[in-house]
Amino acid sequence: MPKMIMLTYNEAMDAEVMEVLLNCALQNYTKVMGVFGRGSSSGTHLGNDIWPGRNNILYAACQEEQASKLLVCIKELRKRYGHEGIKAFVLPVEELT
Repeated sequence: MPKMIMLTYNEAMDAEVMEVLLNCALQNYTKVMGVFGRGSSSGTHLGNDIWPGRNNILYAACQEEQASKLLVCIKELRKRYGHEGIKAFVLPVEELT
């Protein structure tokens, strides 16, 4: 069954996230750059002097096998850069056309 992976991460990690996608052979994605938010482990990112930094969101629809491989890679990335903030969410895809 197809899955939608949603990654939210600190914009400073963009190159590392894109490398993970390349290593997992995921070529198709949608990226939303410069979003704001707050996470319990990553802190607040509002792009201003008080709360500097921004986040990116990346969506990738893929087959279950690719999703599993990507999640393993993201877990490794979290171990290395966890303080920067990256989260992965897996959503079911009812239809992929």
